[in-house]
Amino acid sequence: MMRIAVLILSVSLCLCYVRPTKWVAIGDSITYLNDHAEETGNRISKGYMSLISERHPEISFVNKGFNGWTSGGIASKIETLGLEKADVYTVFLGTNDWWQGRPIGNLHDYQNNTGDATINGAFRIIINKLRSLNKKARIILITPLQRGDFVYINDMKNNAFGSYRDKNGQTLQQVAQAIEDIGAYEKIPVLDLFNDSGITLENMVAFKRLKDPGSGMLHDYKYPDYIGVPFNPATDEYPYPPEAIDMTYDGLHPSDKGYVIIADMLEKLLIGR
Repeated sequence: MMRIAVLILSVSLCLCYVRPTKWVAIGDSITYLNDHAEETGNRISKGYMSLISERHPEISFVNKGFNGWTSGGIASKIETLGLEKADVYTVFLGTNDWWQGRPIGNLHDYQNNTGDATINGAFRIIINKLRSLNKKARIILITPLQRGDFVYINDMKNNAFGSYRDKNGQTLQQVAQAIEDIGAYEKIPVLDLFNDSGITLENMVAFKRLKDPGSGMLHDYKYPDYIGVPFNPATDEYPYPPEAIDMTYDGLHPSDKGYVIIADMLEKLLIGR
């Protein structure tokens, strides 16, 4: 009986053991803010990495998000970022490349490793680096989210129009498609937040509070009515009060609700469910 009891205990321990997983999350401010809620005016409580690691304690994460960074910026400094060997890497970039006007290039730039001047070329440098750290690691690419009119909560002079327009002749959707194409070529899974998250221009924010050009009175404009309504960061109040929060709190960065959607979608790829 003693031997049977020991065998049962051993089997139980084996069934309960889950191998630890080290996850390095590479990205821009949407990733960075996971650990810096104070920089959002405490309008978020936790980001997508914390949500996932709380659900799965065997997953530990390293936050390699950088405010304002592009795939090109990361690629150009890839050897100085302190990237570590990990079991899984996620790469969540592209929205700042689009806004800063970095050319998308084409899949040939990726295939031929033409350098960081294009988004395609920059992704090749990043992926090459990750494979050099651990050739057996899983890599997951994440497309940019759609974005409404962004106004930075800590500096209203830092603002940008949404993805309803192109920038330098490129659309954000084209950036997302380029990342999809890289994933298909490399047979790397892609989490398509742009098309599949349900986070859209219509629900980025509940409204944008602006002065009516005719009356000068404040008015809560929904999308797309706020497009073209003037905003003066020097004199106007912040256009996204707490009650305007929906999927984002500032037109670009996810709210708690938005981060839950990202975590729910990414969790399925990370743990294979």
